[in-house]
Amino acid sequence: MAVRGRPQSHDPIGESLSPADDRVLLNDWLPPKVGVVPKIRVGRHWFNVLWALPLGFVFAVIGVAVAQALREQPAVQDFLLRYPGVPPLARVVTDGFPAWLRVQHFLNLLFMAFIVRSGIQVLADHPRLYWKRDCIPGTEWFRFQEAVPTGRIWTAKDDSVTLPGWLGIPGIRHSVGLARWWHFSFGLLWMINGVVLYVLLFCTDQWLRLVPTTWEVFPNAASTLLQYLSLTFPADESWTRYNSLQQLAYFITIFVAAPVSILTGFMQGPAISNRLGWFGRVLNRQRARSIHFLAMWWFLLFILIHVTLVFITGARVNLNMMFAGVHDGSWSGFAIFIPAMALIAVTWWLASPFTIRHARVVQKAGEFMMWPFNALTEWWDPNSQLAEKDISPYFWPNGTMPKSAEFDALVAGGFKGFALRVGGLVETPRVFSYAELKAMPKQEQITTHFCIQGWSGVAKWGGVPMRHILELVRPISAARFAVFYSLADGSNVGRYYDVHKISNMRHELTILAYEMNGSPVSVLHGAPLRLRCENELGFKMVKWIAAIEFVDDFAGLGAGQGGYNEDHEFYGYRMPI
Repeated sequence: MAVRGRPQSHDPIGESLSPADDRVLLNDWLPPKVGVVPKIRVGRHWFNVLWALPLGFVFAVIGVAVAQALREQPAVQDFLLRYPGVPPLARVVTDGFPAWLRVQHFLNLLFMAFIVRSGIQVLADHPRLYWKRDCIPGTEWFRFQEAVPTGRIWTAKDDSVTLPGWLGIPGIRHSVGLARWWHFSFGLLWMINGVVLYVLLFCTDQWLRLVPTTWEVFPNAASTLLQYLSLTFPADESWTRYNSLQQLAYFITIFVAAPVSILTGFMQGPAISNRLGWFGRVLNRQRARSIHFLAMWWFLLFILIHVTLVFITGARVNLNMMFAGVHDGSWSGFAIFIPAMALIAVTWWLASPFTIRHARVVQKAGEFMMWPFNALTEWWDPNSQLAEKDISPYFWPNGTMPKSAEFDALVAGGFKGFALRVGGLVETPRVFSYAELKAMPKQEQITTHFCIQGWSGVAKWGGVPMRHILELVRPISAARFAVFYSLADGSNVGRYYDVHKISNMRHELTILAYEMNGSPVSVLHGAPLRLRCENELGFKMVKWIAAIEFVDDFAGLGAGQGGYNEDHEFYGYRMPI
């Protein structure tokens, strides 16, 4: 027990934890690995997505030819006269594009640029998408990595791929920790911008542009599409109202795709998914990832078509309206548009090198931005147990295996010689043998594992409840955190460890697991002992546990960030989402 007024002395492993640099040191990072051209599975066959380019061009040419032929038909001409593209409205927008709308339009573009880049970087850490919760190799519907090799151990970290620095943030392999901070931070700014937009839309008459008020919007949208495809563009009335096709596209983007993106983003976090019970099982993590990905493509397609039409239907007038707030043929819109695009280009170019050189700054900024969400969701009860039928037939291995004579001897002896040290700020430090641990009250639970890289899996875990360990060692009031030390080193240098709030240790689903699916936990998955803490991401559930220490602060451990991955790979100490 620590003496009041003196620094706490740590477990021998804690005293030897390695420091970490505040930058990404590329020479010490995971070596690059190039993925493959993205592929989509249809049935049993995989198709290169690049086929979409020539096929899209062919379909566009056919669409133009068909549209022009249709316009020669009397019935179609009557349809176009009856539905010119804009349904009758009792009211139109009277103030054009006000300054607040123009500013939000630019901020939306800026935020989306970094949300998409960082999102692709996150996806590159597990470059496969599934519809089922069980991430069984071969069942994915989309990937930009080769098939999982057989005949060897292939971990989730092995599966990660490198992206170019101009595309991902920061573009290096297995940089999911840093990419998530960009994604979450700009996602939060984007949501705030969206809430302000919703409020201002309905406090003014600007909602008239976006919200259909009659069912005639649908035939008028079909009419507008036919006009665009036949290359006879409809009259532009954007200063006061959008045509029906624009209105539907904007409505879907703002009031459907945006909320769906936010919902499916949150549903990928363990605390939120587990909290929502049956809904979290229906919209499971992999389903949410897939829908999140498709929503991104809706935004990208919308932006592509939107920008194309802006320039081919009258760039000066269109840019004047959205950037200068005037409805004329001057060059005032270009005078604002060019610097605005230059700003986006410069920030785009600098994002990756800045992240590599100032990785700790990015981590700290992200932790500050996400603190309210993490604090809220950590209080939620993650009690969402599943049934035997839900157990995954495949559970991805991950982590760096222990490489020591000590561990090899433990494996050879069936872990009979294993002993768990529990100390620090406790009344009764203890050393528990493997047999003693297995003789303690046993708890079984079937839960979902959420890896920070994106994969998930369900397993049945059996072991000692941490609350029972707490009863035996009795942490003193000053103990605020539990530190778990591993028998394994991290991916680069130094021993693996992670820190949890002591309140998490008292939860009924927090256990020290020595069984997985009715059998002893395999060495690959953390034998002899691994932590299960169901409201956190998987990297915090330390495998191959050697010791547990209760502390009042973790600033003096390692690099002081709350864990090995937090120190060296810039993950977050609090990771319930």
